[in-house]
Amino acid sequence: MTTTPEAPSAASLMSTLPGHFYTAPEIFRQEQERVFESLWFCAVRAADLDKPGAFRTVQIGRESVLVTRSRSGELRAFLNICRHRGARLCTQESGEVRRALQCPYHAWTYDLDGKLIAAPNLVKMPDVDRTAYGLVKVALREWLGYAWVCLADEPPSFEETVVGAAVERLGDAASIEHYGTEGLALGKRVTYDVRANWKLIVENFMECYHCATIHPELTEVLPEFADGFAAQYYVGHGASFGEEVSGFTVDGSAGFDRLPEVAEDQDRRYYAITIKPTVFINLVPDHVILHRMFPLAEDRTVVECDWLYAPEVVASGVDLAKSVELFHRVNEQDFEACERTQPAMASRAYRGGGVLVPTEHHIGRFHEWLAGRLA
Repeated sequence: MTTTPEAPSAASLMSTLPGHFYTAPEIFRQEQERVFESLWFCAVRAADLDKPGAFRTVQIGRESVLVTRSRSGELRAFLNICRHRGARLCTQESGEVRRALQCPYHAWTYDLDGKLIAAPNLVKMPDVDRTAYGLVKVALREWLGYAWVCLADEPPSFEETVVGAAVERLGDAASIEHYGTEGLALGKRVTYDVRANWKLIVENFMECYHCATIHPELTEVLPEFADGFAAQYYVGHGASFGEEVSGFTVDGSAGFDRLPEVAEDQDRRYYAITIKPTVFINLVPDHVILHRMFPLAEDRTVVECDWLYAPEVVASGVDLAKSVELFHRVNEQDFEACERTQPAMASRAYRGGGVLVPTEHHIGRFHEWLAGRLA
């Protein structure tokens, strides 16, 4: 579904968040509690946990969350805390256990469904409820081939807050389903350690006012981005490839065959989706690029970026370099800009914030959403 872009009618500037929203530890603590620990968070690519006992730990807000695959093959998520004395259960970022998860401190042991199954002298304590003293479970949903978790006692509607973000951007749910993301294979993953506040990264991704300045390769492939209107400014609109461009590659050369279910009107177009708070999805005819942000401090954000292709493309061993390099350069250019901006957030010149030009006014809605979460 596409629509023809029209220039916005608003001509005035809009205020941004004030500078301390990007630097104050107290603001970041509130975001940990009311945003990251309260909403759905894209934690792990499901295929990374390819067998029972495979696990990964991720930092979500103030909590370490353990995601593992059970003996029955289903994904499970728990707080990464032993119920005995609170030791970190899994200290590695990822790994694999054979049958159970064992605390390295006092050897309390849990099965892959989180139930307490063994501990020193446990048989002498028959009153201990092994289920009640099991690991603390975390809500988990699978979508687009990823495990999304939510720490809230009563998670918000996944359909409204996660799938709904894609519908709001694309116009309907079918548009993203055409890419078959859950069936794609990982072609490349790059992890970026960005010395900037997570909101600067979100704001950067949502607008293209900067594209003509710092993204020469991207604007060659997507010429309309040079005019400053981001793909996310319009519902249902995908930026068109340039007339001389064959594929979404660093030099505009041909990429790979179009994914089988991608619609004709989605061909030769780029779509971008922001799923608040920490996920970016980029859709092009032959692959999908998905960013997951892990905010670790008010001035540090780790971003994992996955390039996903048809399984036969990855299995063939074909060179993906030109395809990956385009958005890898975009990432590096964007993150450098965010790191250049972060120090200024503490300046007295930015104490009252900055401004948004009309092509950036949709970022104002992001600021309003965040202010509402923190109110």
